[in-house]
Amino acid sequence: MQQPLYILTEDTQRTQGRSAQDSNIRAGKAVANAVRTTLGPRGMDKMLVDASGTVVVTNDGATILGEMDIEHPAAQMIVEVAETQEESVGDGTTTAAVLAGELLVRAEDLLDGDLHPTVVVEGYDEAAGVALAAIDELVLDADLDDDLLARVAESSMTGKGTGDVSAEALAERVVAAVRHVTADGDIDRDSIHITTHTGASSSATRLIEGVVVDKDPVVDAMPRSVSDATVAVVDVKLDVRKSAVDTEYSITSVDQLDAALDAEETELRGYASALADAGVDVLFCTKKIDDRVASHLARAGILAFGNVKGSDATAIARAVGARRLGTVADVDPADLGHADAVDIERFGGDDLVVVEGSAAAAAVTLLLRGGTEHVVDELERAVTDAVDGVVAAVESGGVVPGAGATEIAVASRVREAASHIAGRKQLAVEAFADAVEALPRTLAENTGMDPIDAMVDLRTHHEREGRAGIIAGGRSGAVADPVEYGIFDPAAVKRAAVGSAAEAATMILRIDDVIAAR
Repeated sequence: MQQPLYILTEDTQRTQGRSAQDSNIRAGKAVANAVRTTLGPRGMDKMLVDASGTVVVTNDGATILGEMDIEHPAAQMIVEVAETQEESVGDGTTTAAVLAGELLVRAEDLLDGDLHPTVVVEGYDEAAGVALAAIDELVLDADLDDDLLARVAESSMTGKGTGDVSAEALAERVVAAVRHVTADGDIDRDSIHITTHTGASSSATRLIEGVVVDKDPVVDAMPRSVSDATVAVVDVKLDVRKSAVDTEYSITSVDQLDAALDAEETELRGYASALADAGVDVLFCTKKIDDRVASHLARAGILAFGNVKGSDATAIARAVGARRLGTVADVDPADLGHADAVDIERFGGDDLVVVEGSAAAAAVTLLLRGGTEHVVDELERAVTDAVDGVVAAVESGGVVPGAGATEIAVASRVREAASHIAGRKQLAVEAFADAVEALPRTLAENTGMDPIDAMVDLRTHHEREGRAGIIAGGRSGAVADPVEYGIFDPAAVKRAAVGSAAEAATMILRIDDVIAAR
């Protein structure tokens, strides 16, 4: 008799056919369901506790999925959808994950009806193209002025905790920060810094035209506040120079020792003298500053900070218009920057350096305050989403109606396109429309509305008025035109969510064999 041929090891587990598809679909649905209840203005938070006991309380989809310990490969694909959404446009991670899960749910029904996975994939691809075209047509013909962008920022922060500071006040600061780093229509997103610090209520949040650095001066005797400051940023160690090779010096007399010490002191004093002669008032050094150099700097009235992180040094240089220097000898005034003020401010029990670079500063900082670490962490996530949402609206193609109105319009357009498609692929296109409609349905559920009644009202209002969304208010929500309530979303966020969710769902549906080594 012929002996069996083993290709895989005995520990390898293999799942094939419909069993593999069912397993992958269930995993994708489970991940999507984990963040579904966080969607919308009345979405709930999740508490995540890791093995070390660290607690994270958040409403942000990307953070939730990132903190979860997910092993299933198909489930990890849904997590990657949220990560891609976060990296590309910075917002809409929950929307993308929920949509991907809904596409898998609808596909499961089609597979149960003996529709081939390839037909489902082709239908989803075609429906995604129709959806993206519909989003482009829904972009509002409106000027992206400060008021409209503030509404976009508010919508991005919807449902996230902002403490006792209003979303409107935060939105205004976010828009001001984005405007500050905008030049000739281009936004330098990297020049918007977000810093958090506990010890005060969130209403103490500030917008600083400059940067905030967590450093102490090298000598306590240095001034704590300098106005109209000339700033130098250097990348050289202010210490006694050392030879690159091992050397020994033979000293045979006290005079020789004194001469060596005098030369060393002269060198150290020379660093401070060179900076003082160049008119430097504040020094930021990324290397060590010798204690003797620090004393000379203090006597010269120079406020100095040593061992500054490279990223902080870059931010400071941008804020004050300085160049990072590799030497303090023969400093060119053009290489120095200017700050309206450099202050060491007390926040709780810590000192922070606030560098205000003037109205021409190329960097801004949103200093977020909160009573606890959990509050400031969630506030940081909310403000980050708001900043990214405003940037996406300005750079990537305007805004569309929010509150689920865009999804209702897209689903209607996709369903209309399905009526012109022959064959079984039509069923997949219609399923795509149903999946998109699951987003406003989820909004209605989280708001406290009856989802069936809400969907009927949404479709009716959309057909009659042209726009319809879920507006949170009172004990539950209502169906109305979101534009009238100032609810807008960046069109780029919707495009990215549809594109990434469709790609992930179709990739999972194509898998019919899972080979896992233990």
